[in-house]
Amino acid sequence: MGSACRTFFDRIHEKYSGPLAKPIAFANRFSLLLHAAASWIIYFIMEAVSRHSVPAAWEFMTGSTAAFAYNSFMIFMSFMLVYLFRRRIFMRLLIAFFWLVLGIINGTILSSRVTPFTGQDLHLITDALDIVGNYMSPVQLILKAGGVVLGIAVLVLLWKYAPKYQGRLRYPLNLAALAAVIGLFAGATRLCLEQRVLSTYFGNIAFAYEDYGLPYCFFCSLLATGMDEPYNYSEETIEAIVRRDEEALADEDNDSEKPNIIMLQLETFFDPTTVEFLEFSEDPIPNFHRLMEEYSSGAFKVPSVGAGTANTEFECITGMNLRYFGPGEYPYKTILKETTCESAAYDLREAGYATHAIHNNKATFYSRADVFKNLGFETYTSKEYMDVSNTTENGWLKDEVLIGHILDCLESTARRDFIYTISVQGHGEYPTEQVLEDPAIQVTGAETEEKNYQWEYYVNQLHEMDQFIVDLIDALDAYGEDYVLVMYGDHLPTLGLTVEDVSNRYLFDTSYVIVDNIGLEKEDDTLCSYQIAAEVLDRVDIHVGTMMQYHQARRKTKWYLPDMELLQYDLLYGERYAYDMDGETPYETLDMQMGIRQPEIRNVVALEEMTYVFGQNFTTATKVYVDGEYQSTKYMNDHVLQLKKTVLTEDALIAVKQLAPGKARRVLSEGNTYSFHYEERGAEDIQEGTGETA
Repeated sequence: MGSACRTFFDRIHEKYSGPLAKPIAFANRFSLLLHAAASWIIYFIMEAVSRHSVPAAWEFMTGSTAAFAYNSFMIFMSFMLVYLFRRRIFMRLLIAFFWLVLGIINGTILSSRVTPFTGQDLHLITDALDIVGNYMSPVQLILKAGGVVLGIAVLVLLWKYAPKYQGRLRYPLNLAALAAVIGLFAGATRLCLEQRVLSTYFGNIAFAYEDYGLPYCFFCSLLATGMDEPYNYSEETIEAIVRRDEEALADEDNDSEKPNIIMLQLETFFDPTTVEFLEFSEDPIPNFHRLMEEYSSGAFKVPSVGAGTANTEFECITGMNLRYFGPGEYPYKTILKETTCESAAYDLREAGYATHAIHNNKATFYSRADVFKNLGFETYTSKEYMDVSNTTENGWLKDEVLIGHILDCLESTARRDFIYTISVQGHGEYPTEQVLEDPAIQVTGAETEEKNYQWEYYVNQLHEMDQFIVDLIDALDAYGEDYVLVMYGDHLPTLGLTVEDVSNRYLFDTSYVIVDNIGLEKEDDTLCSYQIAAEVLDRVDIHVGTMMQYHQARRKTKWYLPDMELLQYDLLYGERYAYDMDGETPYETLDMQMGIRQPEIRNVVALEEMTYVFGQNFTTATKVYVDGEYQSTKYMNDHVLQLKKTVLTEDALIAVKQLAPGKARRVLSEGNTYSFHYEERGAEDIQEGTGETA
């Protein structure tokens, strides 16, 4: 292989010294112009792939020429690195490969969600790998992986065998030229910002990519994270803000018994009847519509479209506004992995509540198993602690499983409970072929048959979620304790919607409703996701926490947003003047318990070829360890686990643990340890699935 490649490149090199000598010499002499042309072409291809349309890329190039030229200049600047190496053919192709792959990744992502590829997605690689099978078929995965491998192989061959530049490398001159281009690029950046060709604030990151271009937006999202210190930030300013909030709420507290508070974030839930081109055989979400008529409700403004569940979640729990963070940032993947953050959960713990989180997806998705302990949750029940037998056609666990776990949280403590629940049933990808043979809701009106199948599938998931909502309310009513249940959608679906398609002409609105059994007065209003927790606490006369009190006292005042930025910066990145603790936070990372019900071994039966472990609360995530060693475990049911080829010794110590999926075998929690002794067991005990002896 090596000799063949060398011969191939030697022949090319011979042609260089023959008829192609003059063109090659011309290319070397005018390489800057060729780099400029290549940059323009590469960038056009990137935008065509990202926008899924050559005409759309042309429209951007001709309609936003300054932004197009700026991004092409960025690519041109990267080509200046070529002059520092002899392997110039390799370097040119490597740089082109990098930019083209960036465009392909962005285009691929935009085919399944609205949010483009951002620097923060690099923090989500492990999560993406876990769910990529929901978005791509095995054939697609193989083709894309094969393309990457082929590209890398070509680059390796070029590195090893491609001809090298034979002229003199003038490093001082080349470095000076590189520095000059970087300086020109910095000046161009400043000029473009001043002329508003570019912006440092992305109110909508999807629209920003369309307006300012992929290279600029991607590197902004990669490099700009966290919060910059706001203008006028000082101890005096923060003290004045906090003092005004405390004075405004000083007379509003009372000692009446408080209800359980349950927040239910519904995955990709919104009102599909607002899509003007769709028609339905009947109302897809009749229960939610009825509840909105009977209880406090309104439009719910969220920070993302098509993806970004964790960011809506962050705003709802903390009361903080994502617009002040870096573009496309996921705080769950940045600041919250490092420090605690004031939240509704911490605030309600201070008010005497037990705090729980529930999610019918895996524990580690969006790093929740690590982040929730920094947000004040005492327990977190994830998919690993649930019966996973009832799933949607595209593999997500249905939401009805959440009802029992919400009741478990209520039952687990004698205190009032705050339960933050995140559903998953409405999650994409939505199939483009018919997978529902007899759908409860027939949907028509989409532009293609494939799109109609997607909408019909999605709308029928909403219909089932709507039934889950009323079943949950019935269960809470039957439980008999006072409660307030606030429900809302986290974002719209990834189904190609535009502002012209929805009746309110806005893609960042879902709906919320606050259901209760304590007689709260109906008050309809439009709320942002960072306001919802404070609003609910205010309705039940709970006034605790810096951010919660701020929203309660200042939501309709003139300086609401600027002062919120100051306060938010102080609590997360500043000196924490609001706490008056010499820059320290009063919130400590909690020793969070995973799961309410833990697996428990009651008996072990060892036969000649099989070993059976009997107990309770087993799930598919329950694995057996013998004397500290992991064993291949087969889940039979919630009372029985089976081990193959496991030889038990007398007095062997057998333990059960809940593991997160993946090769790392992360232990989420442990059940009891059982000391094994050989005893006679009847086969009928195994068949009964109890393991108990007479």
